[in-house]
Amino acid sequence: MAAKKRAKATRKKSGAARKRLTPAKEKRGLEAASAPLAPDAEQLADLVAAVRAAGGAPAGAYLDPLSSHALLLALLPLEAIEPTPFQRDLSPTHVKRLAQKILESGAFLDPVIAVRGGGRFWTPNGRHRLAAAKLLGMRAITALVSADEALAYKILALNTEKAHNTKDRSLEVIRMAQALAAAQPRANEAQFAAEFELPAFLTLGLCYQQQPRFAGGAYLSFLRRVDRFSDKSLPAALREREGYAARLLEIDARVKEVVALLQERGFQSPYLRTLVVARINPVRFVKQKKGETAPPMPIGAALTRMAASAKKFDPGSVRERELALVAAVGGGDSEAE
Repeated sequence: MAAKKRAKATRKKSGAARKRLTPAKEKRGLEAASAPLAPDAEQLADLVAAVRAAGGAPAGAYLDPLSSHALLLALLPLEAIEPTPFQRDLSPTHVKRLAQKILESGAFLDPVIAVRGGGRFWTPNGRHRLAAAKLLGMRAITALVSADEALAYKILALNTEKAHNTKDRSLEVIRMAQALAAAQPRANEAQFAAEFELPAFLTLGLCYQQQPRFAGGAYLSFLRRVDRFSDKSLPAALREREGYAARLLEIDARVKEVVALLQERGFQSPYLRTLVVARINPVRFVKQKKGETAPPMPIGAALTRMAASAKKFDPGSVRERELALVAAVGGGDSEAE
């Protein structure tokens, strides 16, 4: 037993070491003051000419601080740039959502990368942003233009950012809300609906701050139905949400007990928690009319009913076919967080 504990401690220690990010001792690249370039610099002459020929306008230039390659910041007409022909298929749903978020933010802040290709300009990483700009009726788009045409084939290398799961998004949103509550205590929560995206992220974020390994994805569907932005001031709304989060964590503690009992019965599916949460969700089968925004029941009442269902949950009522169904429709990221 002692040997097992030591081995476990060693694994934890080595895991922590792997996750530690140690800055390089040797510095590389350019100093900030050395990076700016004039748009009419000799090494950019061909790119500047191509941009102007396409009806665009150079806006600035610099040497990449890592590689020292010359890059041109330019405005390009939308018709002068297109995605590389070998990118993933366009998602209309994502384009509409992206366009809405750009409109809400009031600015197109993320330039696409552009290289010359096919007689025009290609972007290897901006297909959805380009489509969103067209959907919004924009005339031009900001582009970071490179002379390295090989970038057109480095799609995967240009899309390495870690995807935001429920935990990532919830923690970002709650930290933002807490900062805003300190800076603008008289502002109400609903004023920042666009910035926070979903009220559920605020509640889940508070849960994650208390329990980093909380499986928030399992509760996201439930909270989407009952959680709404508050008209109260940010500090007051956060205090109220702290109560919701505490109750949700109590429910999850009981869910963990049920999952452990199911595992004792021989169930080993990664979707056990998702199944249990779905079974105790009080609004799972409550239908709403199309376009209706009011929750099917207040979040406080929903949490009360959910807690009661969790307490009386009978592990013996679970059947293999239920787990198979949950696995078939997908369990989200609840078990992976």
